[in-house]
Amino acid sequence: MMKRIALLFALAVMGCNRSAPASDSRQTTDPVPQVDVVRVVSQKLEATVRLPAELAPWEQVAIYPKVQGFIEEIPVDRGSTIRRGQLLVRLSAPELGAQTAQARATLSGDKATFERLRVASRTPGAVSTNELELAQALFKADQQKVNSLQALDGYLVVTAPFDGIVTERNVHPGALVGPPNEPLQSAVPMLRIEQVSHLRLTVPVPEADVGAIAEGTKIKFQVRAWPGRDFAGTISRVSHWVDTKTRTMAVEADVIQSQSALDPGMFVEVVWPLRRNSPSLFVPASAVVDTAEATFVERVNQGKVERVPVHRGSTMSDLVEIFGSLNAGDSVVARGSEDLANGTRVIPHGSQS
Repeated sequence: MMKRIALLFALAVMGCNRSAPASDSRQTTDPVPQVDVVRVVSQKLEATVRLPAELAPWEQVAIYPKVQGFIEEIPVDRGSTIRRGQLLVRLSAPELGAQTAQARATLSGDKATFERLRVASRTPGAVSTNELELAQALFKADQQKVNSLQALDGYLVVTAPFDGIVTERNVHPGALVGPPNEPLQSAVPMLRIEQVSHLRLTVPVPEADVGAIAEGTKIKFQVRAWPGRDFAGTISRVSHWVDTKTRTMAVEADVIQSQSALDPGMFVEVVWPLRRNSPSLFVPASAVVDTAEATFVERVNQGKVERVPVHRGSTMSDLVEIFGSLNAGDSVVARGSEDLANGTRVIPHGSQS
């Protein structure tokens, strides 16, 4: 009997010893994560960004005929360099000449009638005042008609309105042309002329970067047609209006060229300077966390994580400009993550606040 009691006591002691490690395991806590931190730095933004732009001629015009006629002479063609006042097109309109001759003959007859009535009106009762006024009105109407036909006759000779290049030609000698019946947007012109020695460079600048705009600033740009070659222009016009669809502001620069290396319509990349009037805050790009709900950085303060909402600005080297409730010198997690919630206790390594 005593042996049986001793055996039961030994088994009870062994059971207690086996359960002790399990209890100790449940009492252990999760380790505090260690994170690398960096300081928020304050410095002036000095960077550039490449923006697409468009080259357009300083002046351009489509040449349409004012009167109906046959092309008698067209001494220019696509690619011709022209000067202001140079002959572009000469038309012939026989019907217009006949109408002008008839109007002049009518004018001569009505003028003679008016002169006779005016002389006769000096004799009292010979000519009524109404008859003399009607003759004078008819004479003036004939004069206006002759002047109008003479003006139309001047449109038979078309000259260049400015120095430039013929970029389009759609007619040839002998063709019958006339004023377009459809809207000019869809009508085909006889010629199209563009001034390319002076070009407009239009740059759609993002709203966030309009602070660097200043008239008189020199900007550099490149075109695919001349790889590796830099061109320059001077900012001359700022629209001061932000397109609500693209959130960009149109800025125009003047480009003067002595040689025709650049042409309207070329694809252009402008090296646009980025500047701020005052210093900005920067952190490494890896410190900024983007989610569907918000963009934030994780500040480490007294060993705890604080999520601080921010807005991204421009990029300078490996740093990104941020705007939010931060101060220069704050420590943020170098590699931000959604896994660290507000209030999470961490052990920071690196630049600590």
